[in-house]
Amino acid sequence: MRSLLCAAGAAGILWSASMVPAAADEPDGFTISDPRITESSGLAASRAHPGIYWTHNDSNDGPYLYAVDARSGRTVARITLRGIGSPRDVEAISVGPDGNLYVGDIGDNLGGSWDHVWIYRLPEPKTLRDATVTATQFTVKYADGPRDAEALMVHPKTGRVYIASKKQDGGGALYAGPQHLTAGATNTFRKVAPIDLWVTDGAFSPDGTRLVLRSYFGARIYRWQNDRPKDLGSVGVPVQQQGESVTFTPDGRTLMYGSEGESSEVKPVGLSDGQLPDSVKDDPANGDGANGRDGKGGSGTGDMDPSFIKGAMVLAVATALVVGVRRLLRRR
Repeated sequence: MRSLLCAAGAAGILWSASMVPAAADEPDGFTISDPRITESSGLAASRAHPGIYWTHNDSNDGPYLYAVDARSGRTVARITLRGIGSPRDVEAISVGPDGNLYVGDIGDNLGGSWDHVWIYRLPEPKTLRDATVTATQFTVKYADGPRDAEALMVHPKTGRVYIASKKQDGGGALYAGPQHLTAGATNTFRKVAPIDLWVTDGAFSPDGTRLVLRSYFGARIYRWQNDRPKDLGSVGVPVQQQGESVTFTPDGRTLMYGSEGESSEVKPVGLSDGQLPDSVKDDPANGDGANGRDGKGGSGTGDMDPSFIKGAMVLAVATALVVGVRRLLRRR
């Protein structure tokens, strides 16, 4: 019985804690319905096609990218990459200011022992239909030796490519590539900042003033300043089966979080105050205080989302249940 009481209380607490208040204009999440997508590992909002998100499978699924419609969760195009070798451990995808998709074959399931990894670049298709597209392959090495990484981000203004490694040999780090990637040569990425996070994905805001990095169970947001990240603190994440991916919505107001697994869900978390990209904060339509929240991942005292209220009610009910059962046991 004691375990039952603990379970009931814990369930209420977890449900309540996971319900992050949402901004009024926060977009809906969606479920990826394509049975071929079982290990969605990267996520990027399309620049050319509103409401479309690019994703791909982890590991050795093949040279495929999937365009998923957020309104229905359906795949509207599968792109096959040609002109590259056999992908080894594809982990990330990003959209550059040049209109290209950048795909990071940067994972290392051997714990950082491969002496090089690859980045693939291809033009984002103008028409969404199944197609084969020629990609350019870039060889990548790290200045301080092999790394295991799952996050690749292209800055939306400069076009420079960044990779965030997972914690290894004392900690993770953010690495910057050369100003321009070169095919047929080795592109050396150099450490620019330590990252105290087990990073599984990351993304720049559309205006390039914010960087978000996520792990399995948390995320942090940074101000991008002088080509370096300045930590602004944690940002809310939803409860997911295996937290793998993150991207900004095209307006920069919301983070979309993805997960692995069949029929995986992509869930939104709205940003506020200091978390918001500069272009959004400066928008007069925001008013003062960005919806009246305090910039702590939705933990302010402004108007609360119904899902948060629901979570709080569940906690209250669970607590009342525990108290009631305890009283009943005392009477016996």
